[in-house]
Amino acid sequence: MTSSAPKKILVANRGEIALRIMRSIKELGHIPFAIYSEADAKSPHVAFSHQAFCVGPAPSSESYLQADTILDICKREKIDAIHPGYGFMAENKIFAEKCAKANVAFIGPLPDTIEQMGDKILARRAAEKAGLPMVPGSHNLKDAAEATAFAEKIGYPVLLKAKAGGGGKGMRKVSKAEEIEEAFRLAQSEAQKAFGDGALYMEKCLVHPRHIEVQVFCDHHGNVYTLGDRECSIQRRHQKIIEEAPAFGLSETLRQKMSDVSKALCQQVNYHGAGTIEYLVDENQNFYFLEMNTRLQVEHPVTELVTQLDLVALQIRAAFGEKILIDPKITGHAIEVRIYAEDPALNFIPQPGMIEQIIWPTGPGIRIDSGIESRSEISLYYDPMIAKISTFAQNRAHAIEKMKWALSETIIVGTKTNKEFLQDILCNKDYEKNNVSTTFVEENMPFASYRDISEVELAACFATLFSSDASLAKVHSKASMWWTSRLPRFQWYK
Repeated sequence: MTSSAPKKILVANRGEIALRIMRSIKELGHIPFAIYSEADAKSPHVAFSHQAFCVGPAPSSESYLQADTILDICKREKIDAIHPGYGFMAENKIFAEKCAKANVAFIGPLPDTIEQMGDKILARRAAEKAGLPMVPGSHNLKDAAEATAFAEKIGYPVLLKAKAGGGGKGMRKVSKAEEIEEAFRLAQSEAQKAFGDGALYMEKCLVHPRHIEVQVFCDHHGNVYTLGDRECSIQRRHQKIIEEAPAFGLSETLRQKMSDVSKALCQQVNYHGAGTIEYLVDENQNFYFLEMNTRLQVEHPVTELVTQLDLVALQIRAAFGEKILIDPKITGHAIEVRIYAEDPALNFIPQPGMIEQIIWPTGPGIRIDSGIESRSEISLYYDPMIAKISTFAQNRAHAIEKMKWALSETIIVGTKTNKEFLQDILCNKDYEKNNVSTTFVEENMPFASYRDISEVELAACFATLFSSDASLAKVHSKASMWWTSRLPRFQWYK
């Protein structure tokens, strides 16, 4: 608990991350407020809050992305701070600036830092100044012709990437010149829709790299920490589905180098709060800067489990000006899997609809983060993630076995999920031996193809899903008991 008077903190998000943030707000002795769209009126995060406010219809552009509406609530309710979670407003410079003008603390980095690291070109320049090794890459590309010329210069395969992007949106791998024009068009269109900015750049595509990230944390008093690293190589459609902490099999020399340059980048950009610096690591353990995420990561639970630190509590304490004095230590091994309402056999197409029943696993070293419970709806409007299941043990092999047990005990009735797909990965011999890379899913799993789905195909699939006129039932209005009881107790101070 903090010694200062309770603060009113509004969580500008939904679902599992809103619940998770409010848990720490309450444990610190502060007061959590929530927002919700009309589609989320009966969601658990609404019931768990002290008070919740509707911000608009279901589409996020008309609700969770309505900055002025959110800040009007803050003014009326005398809110002290906003925690944006991840997604939505988390990396929005304009929103952070509006918070500052409204005298509402934004629990995250400074607006200029968000802008600098959110622009992938500016981020590369900052990383280069800080001494981070870089994958060969371009400036902003004007058109497909310029992209073709640069690809010929650095050699195929290449990646077209959204300048303002993240999470695999606006990204296309190109293996030969004939693919550039179509890939450029698709990536630009996707980037414009996802980020409001269709600008693209290009990077050399490393073959069979591992995706490793370093968790950083900085207060407003010059203290800069790295809180270990994470393995994030198991991905589908460039989005992570299994994460581990610490990354297994890295040499201590490499681990220390990544920590050192990560701290250097934080100092270079005057970073405040929690953030993640992502790297690609090749087969010879050479590493290259990929990007920096100026927010809390989806996979932060595995870092919390191996450090026994509450990252959200640290964010809140730092945002209110507290000096953060910690001595991070890594103990044991943690694994997180993301359970999605999707069909792996159909290129992971989302499966929105009603969850009839959920039974979560229990036991020591098992953590559940979810905003979904029995009779909840997986909405067409939002990410179809149902839950994150994390396991903790003294070593990687035991953590994997514990995750197998946890998934076997997980029962989800009412929609297709990727549970069996995750179980197949965990039982894969290459995964068990940590022979992993970002191409693991394409190369090791039983389905023939994991190609990107066109908008036409996606629309056709959704039309099929909703061809019947069955209405979706309402969700329970009461927050489930597992959320209030299963999170581990963290140490706030060391």
